[in-house]
Amino acid sequence: MKEPHLSDQAVFDRALDDLVGLDPRLAPLVAVAGRPALRRRPPGFAGLAAVVVAQQLSVASARAIFGRLEATLGGAPSVEAMLAAPTEALRAAGLSAPKIRTLTGIARALAAGEEDLDRLAGLPADAAAEALTRLPGIGLWTADIYLLFCLGRADAFPHGDLALQVALGDAFELGGRCTPIGLKAIAEDWRPLRGVAAHLLWAYYGARRARQGAPA
Repeated sequence: MKEPHLSDQAVFDRALDDLVGLDPRLAPLVAVAGRPALRRRPPGFAGLAAVVVAQQLSVASARAIFGRLEATLGGAPSVEAMLAAPTEALRAAGLSAPKIRTLTGIARALAAGEEDLDRLAGLPADAAAEALTRLPGIGLWTADIYLLFCLGRADAFPHGDLALQVALGDAFELGGRCTPIGLKAIAEDWRPLRGVAAHLLWAYYGARRARQGAPA
C-alpha cells in the first residue's frame, strides 16, 4: 500500500477505513471515539514554529502564545521576521528561553540553506523526520508532528507521545501505559498509515478522558 497524502477529510476517512482493515483491533476505538477530524497546519517555517510553540503545553496555552507571537511578528512567523525580532519581544509574547533559542536557531539554519523544508515532502516519512532532527532543538516528536500536521504525511508517527502511549495501553488492555518502544513496535503493523492511527488514538484518548470527567 502506498502512503497517501492526507490532503483533506475525505482522503483521511478512506485511509481510516484502510487502517481498520489492516488491524481490526482498532475498530472498537472508532466505536468509542468516532471518526477523528484531520488535523492540518500550514507547511514551512510558520507551521514548524507552531509545533515548537505547542511543545509541552495545553492546546489553549499554545494557541494563545502563538497568537501573541503572530502579533509580535506582524503576521505568520517567517524566517526573516524571526531573525529580526528582539529577544525581549519574543519573551513578552510568552516564549520560553529554550523555545526562543530553538526558533531563532532554526531560522538561522534555514536562512543559511542548511535545510529546505520544501524538499521534505518528497522523502519517506522516517527519512524526513531524521532530516528535521538535524535542525537546532528539533527532536523526533516535533519532527513527526510537523510531518503529520503540516505535510499530511500519513505514515508519520510520534511514538514518544504520552497520550498515544496511554491510549494504546488502555485500548489494547496492556495493564498500563504502553512504552515508547512497545508503541513503535505495534505501530509497524499500521504502515503506511501510522499517522492515521495516531489521529485515532488521540481521539480515543480524548473520548475516554471525557467519559471519566477529566479534561481531554
